[in-house]
Amino acid sequence: MEQIANVIFGTTLGLPWAREIRTELIRKSIHLLIGLTPTLAAWNLGFTAALLGSGIIVYAYAEYLRIQGYEIVILSRVTALAARKRDAGKFVLGPVTLGLGALLALLLYPSKAAAIAIYALAFGDGLSSLVGRTFGSIRLPFTGGKSLEGSLTCFVAVLSSSYAVTLDLRASALIAAGATVLEAAPTKDLDNILLPVATGLLAVATLGL
Repeated sequence: MEQIANVIFGTTLGLPWAREIRTELIRKSIHLLIGLTPTLAAWNLGFTAALLGSGIIVYAYAEYLRIQGYEIVILSRVTALAARKRDAGKFVLGPVTLGLGALLALLLYPSKAAAIAIYALAFGDGLSSLVGRTFGSIRLPFTGGKSLEGSLTCFVAVLSSSYAVTLDLRASALIAAGATVLEAAPTKDLDNILLPVATGLLAVATLGL
């Protein structure tokens, strides 16, 4: 897997930015997959919540083993490929907070608000980070390096996904604006929890759910 990724993203050619982009693409692919959660929850909420909870536990145990020098086939390797420089030699917390954020949204909010919250996490946060790291050039102050391009991507992604759920453009724009501000905050992996929980609350308040 690593050799294929190296060829695709140019790391074997010595491009200085290629490894970082590859890592971010792998990380945000996992983010995008969490967008399937509302569809699964509409089919069976209890099963979906149990699946998220068990996934968090299995991942955490596999990551603990990886830190101890043991590898779980595929899972540990994917985690290592998705780890950023700041995660080197550490427990990679991102997937845990990602699963917790989606799970909390499901448990705390009505289905519409939960879907909006999870889509903000999957598409708003996922796409904004990928676009920001790839094309971002205008850095926003007090955001820890977030870019204008990434924030605009977040706004469009949340606006689009919220409108698909609500068919209410004004409410969707308000929710997207709030989610964009939250995503730009320098909260590191905690944004995986803060963003869906706060966006879900904003959706409830805006839509009167």
